[in-house]
Amino acid sequence: MILFQDLANEAQVGEVISEEKTLSVIDLILSGGTGSIVIISVLFAMLAVALYIYFERLLAIKAASTIDKNFMNQIRDHVMNGKLEAAKILCAQTDSPVARLTEKGVSRIGKPLDDINAAIENAGTLEVYKLEKNVNILATVAGAAPMIGFLGTVIGMILAFHQMASSGGQAEMGALASGIYTAMTTTVAGLVVGIIAYVGYNHLVNRTDKVIHKMEANAVEFLDLLNEPV
Repeated sequence: MILFQDLANEAQVGEVISEEKTLSVIDLILSGGTGSIVIISVLFAMLAVALYIYFERLLAIKAASTIDKNFMNQIRDHVMNGKLEAAKILCAQTDSPVARLTEKGVSRIGKPLDDINAAIENAGTLEVYKLEKNVNILATVAGAAPMIGFLGTVIGMILAFHQMASSGGQAEMGALASGIYTAMTTTVAGLVVGIIAYVGYNHLVNRTDKVIHKMEANAVEFLDLLNEPV
């Protein structure tokens, strides 16, 4: 009987300890005071913006990289047969940077190759600008989020030591440790947001570079087509 009572008491103590150690993320944020709540709210807003830009640009880049493999073969046939209007219609019906660059080159056929090349390069610059739209915001978030998180930690540390100074050095260590522990959550939040934004930025840059390479390859192929003997 005594053994069962001891086991029951240990179970109750274990539950109490478990309840004391359990702390939800929301409770951790709310217990950090107004400064912590404001800073973490700003970080969550930055995370939402970063995720929106990442997925919006990812879909746009994916659409830009999709093109029919027979597109340039059809353009070659139209140009070699002198069907420039048919080539322009095909480019207009194909929604991709490669098609728009090719259309710019087709519209310049008959002019010097230098003029055609310059027109394609100018159009390519505009297409690259469209692909990279708002991507720099991800880089800004990746750099700013950790610093904002560290700012929250520094503010929390200042408040903790201010409490110690105000109490004449008699402040309870539990209160100081709790304040410092909560202040560190801003650092964690800032690092998480920064890492997500950094990874997303580099992934978009990599995908964009592939599209740019495809644009350059098709531009060279088109110029080589114009240099072929009739």
